[in-house]
Amino acid sequence: MKTFDRENSVWARFSEEQRLEMEEYSKKYRHFLDTARTERLANKEIIRQAETAGFKPLHDYATLKAGDKVYWNQKGKSVILAVIGTEPVAQGMKIVGSHIDCPRLDLKAMPVAEKNGIVYFKTHYYGGLLKYQWVCLPLSLIGVVYTADGRRIDVSIGEDPDDPVFFINDLLPHLGKDQAAKKLSEAISGEMLMPLVGTNSEEEKTKPAVLELLKKKYGIEEEDFASAELEIIPAIKSRDVGLDRSMIMSHGHDDRVCSYGNLAAILTAHAGTKTQVALFADKEEIGSVGNTGVHSAFFPDFVAELLALQGHTEELWLRRTMRNSQVLSADVCAALDPVFADAYEETNAARLGYGICLCKYTGARGKAGSNDANAEFLSQVRQIFNAADVPWQIGELGKVDQGGGGTIAYIMADWGCDVVDCGVAMHSMHAPLEIVAKSDAYSGYLAYKAFFESK
Repeated sequence: MKTFDRENSVWARFSEEQRLEMEEYSKKYRHFLDTARTERLANKEIIRQAETAGFKPLHDYATLKAGDKVYWNQKGKSVILAVIGTEPVAQGMKIVGSHIDCPRLDLKAMPVAEKNGIVYFKTHYYGGLLKYQWVCLPLSLIGVVYTADGRRIDVSIGEDPDDPVFFINDLLPHLGKDQAAKKLSEAISGEMLMPLVGTNSEEEKTKPAVLELLKKKYGIEEEDFASAELEIIPAIKSRDVGLDRSMIMSHGHDDRVCSYGNLAAILTAHAGTKTQVALFADKEEIGSVGNTGVHSAFFPDFVAELLALQGHTEELWLRRTMRNSQVLSADVCAALDPVFADAYEETNAARLGYGICLCKYTGARGKAGSNDANAEFLSQVRQIFNAADVPWQIGELGKVDQGGGGTIAYIMADWGCDVVDCGVAMHSMHAPLEIVAKSDAYSGYLAYKAFFESK
């Protein structure tokens, strides 16, 4: 099969057997999407699948040998899986790094507010999103609350078909003269993103009645919201798109389409000479900050623990290991959308359905905030993909000076690793519901598996 082909789609290049494998993979991916709805739920599902495949917590090991399967759970919101290679860890690792957080709305610390007899949730949006896209959708509330006595309560409202949902109003067009005159970015402000919570009360005020419902169902007092992480996401599960069912619509493709490929790859790849590492990080959408983001020490700490179990406790060994390692930064890329063609430079734009996308650089303007992968590593990755019959393409994030964005690539390059962005191209990135092609999602899995198994 021709792996780099700008004339024929991946589906056209696939054999009938490969098309069936792609469909089976897509079913499993959709199940993951509908289960791993938040970063905490993704963490839980990844660990469940890893333990089923024989992975054990790193702290269960006193020494490490080739073929050992270990994982690191970073505060229930990030995960690392590793399969130990025949070579010492210090000789370098094959790392695929993806993220499991997504753009969403977070409830504020004191979220319950009443206006004219209507109770709302006050929210703060998370990540780079277009606020006007979040109105007039059915919404779910998912997360955790810790009560005054330290008891954890898991909350999920809107996911079950019999659950109520939440909803953010927009202005009716009959009264929209002033709104229509505003810039699109100003028509809906952040403080207007307030989901409807309730209206019924036998008292003068409605808020106490809503708080009483929360107390009866979950045992939550208003003060408990101060120690909670509650997220608003679309109450819509994944669906096939198109008469040919060639695409998938879902919340959270960015970056669960790469994360699932990463997970499936490390669970099915043959153990190799190099230690294989699958990183699933939190907080990428807000700059990889916090102690569950890649800017923190948890990933180098994990590598240091691996080295210690192989007899190397000095920091110099950690630095050598990172310099010897190679990374695919598995994050999504923008696919050319003909409806918005003016935002793309067509010659260098990725296309929906043409394979996993290699992005030499992301960043903005003059490559600011970019990793800018070196030609030597790109050459190695091309050879790996071509040898393994992985469909691939090149891409960039729109026209020069049009905008831009970043990934974890530059952070991991700071550790000395060779890194290139390698992710699934998609439409409607960061929207409440996003689109990927099944063939691209499957190509991502093939790419990450081939990379893990390479020498």
